[in-house]
Amino acid sequence: MKKRNYAGIPDQYAKLENAKVVLIPVPYDGTSTWQKGADKGPDAFLDASENMELYDIETDSEVYKEGIYLADAVTENASPEAMVEAVHTATKKYINKNKFVTLFGGEHSISIGTIRAFNECFNNLTVLHIDAHADLRKEYEGSSCNHACAVYEASQTTNLVQVGIRSMDISEKSSMNTDKVFFAHDMAVNEYWMDEVIDQLTGNVFITFDLDAIDPSLLPSTGTPEPGGLFYYETLEFLRRVFTQRNVVGFDIVELCPNENEKSSDFLAAKLYYKMLSYKFSSTMEDEEDYDDDENSPFNKLAKFKSDDDDY
Repeated sequence: MKKRNYAGIPDQYAKLENAKVVLIPVPYDGTSTWQKGADKGPDAFLDASENMELYDIETDSEVYKEGIYLADAVTENASPEAMVEAVHTATKKYINKNKFVTLFGGEHSISIGTIRAFNECFNNLTVLHIDAHADLRKEYEGSSCNHACAVYEASQTTNLVQVGIRSMDISEKSSMNTDKVFFAHDMAVNEYWMDEVIDQLTGNVFITFDLDAIDPSLLPSTGTPEPGGLFYYETLEFLRRVFTQRNVVGFDIVELCPNENEKSSDFLAAKLYYKMLSYKFSSTMEDEEDYDDDENSPFNKLAKFKSDDDDY
């Protein structure tokens, strides 16, 4: 059987030696506690990607021509700890090959290994955690590698900045730096939240994006949907600012729980991944000085909860 290429791109752009980007699928769903199916997420994401137009209008680019290598999936599932170590090993392997490493899960516990690898390879790392849930439990159901613990280690070892949080256990408050947490209910009434987040980021940023950060009206196919999430264009606006103003060193996307009767979530995940690559590699994005002027933003007037008295 011929090896599958990401998005069905031509072989010349899919070979490791030619690729700037590596995509590692991690079909793991060993610790989720409500709706199962995140292990099917990578295949659904790849299927949707093969039906996506590869020219990005906004950035006027075809980022797949930078080369995207689809690595072998990490399939270790003997235990959460074994999976985390396998993800850590695979991620670090490709970072050390000087690739821009990305991962698609799978549940959020995969990010423990991912973040550990990036933190070992990049100085002064910020983990930008975009999620509905705090994921700050030190241990859950007998394991520190549970999806509910996804960024606890990052809170101890990196500059963790959390965005979109709207669900948590009271026990997580003890591990939370509230100066670096942007709760969804505050973001809804603060038009400057994007600038305030970026002010908290160091130069090197790893993004871990849980798809339940997005409002379930747009992306219902996730294991633990929460009302009150991000909308599509404000998500892109925020990500564009991050990629433009900081050095994003890699990212993962997790928690797609596909539904055979609802394909739009799969497609949104596919577009989001491709958009993030387009922002990373596009040569047509504004520089930081230009970007300070919000009038330059094509999404400025589409941001959620814009006040009526805005004059721009």
